[in-house]
Formats: sequence, C-alpha cells, structure tokens
Amino acid sequence: MANIHEAESSELISRVADKLKKEEIKKPAYIDYVKTGAGKERIPSSPDFWYIRCASILRQTYINGPIGVSKLRTRYGVRKRHLVHRHHHARSGGSLIKDAFDALEKLGFVKKSKGGREITPKGRSLLDKTANEMLSKGS
Repeated sequence: MANIHEAESSELISRVADKLKKEEIKKPAYIDYVKTGAGKERIPSSPDFWYIRCASILRQTYINGPIGVSKLRTRYGVRKRHLVHRHHHARSGGSLIKDAFDALEKLGFVKKSKGGREITPKGRSLLDKTANEMLSKGS
C-alpha cells in the first residue's frame, strides 16, 4: 500500500483536484476575480485554480497537520518584486485558505483541532488511494 510520500506531488495534487471537482466542492463566487495575495500582480490564470489549491491544502494538512491558516499563508506566499530595493517575502491571502478549509470541512476531509486543522480518516484515505492508483498504474 503506497502513501503520498512515495508519489510525485504535482501529479497527486492534479488528480486529487479532479476528484474534488467531481465531489462538487463549493467554489466561492469571488475566486475568479481576486488575486491570491498582495505579492501577486494578476489573478490565477487556471480555471481549475480553486480545486488545485484545495487539493494542495489537503496534502499540506496530511504532511504537516495540524496546521493553521497563518502557516499556509507563509507557505503559499511569494517574493514581492520591488524596483529600487531588494525583494521581500509577501504572505498569501488568508481568506482564500480559510474558505478552502471550510469547504474541505463540509466534505469531511478536514476537521478543527486545538493546534489548527487536521486531516480526517476520510481525507487520508482519499490521498492514499489516489497515490496508490498513481503508483500501481505507473508500474
């Protein structure tokens, strides 16, 4: 039985995003019109951005859980570009991460705990089964 540590992360996230799309995870109305943080200049170009970010947050919760919004803001932040002085790190927006956590909680993949959000057995099973499918088809 494979787990997510043995699978390639980008492929795992895209496959889990497809499964979340089929689960009909609720996409907020503002997602198509906002940037992901102060360090970005444009909105995300991918039409499936919401599902990819939810899958990525689910994976991060599996690996680093329990984890909170603040740690993920740092994780998804970027280097802010400046013309005259040095580049500095800018954290990502927190409301998008919070809304992703709320949507994943409604589906039962994540639950609140004292130290932040942690993955449930249902969420762990989704990620492990997806990684197992990837590795069994690759052989």
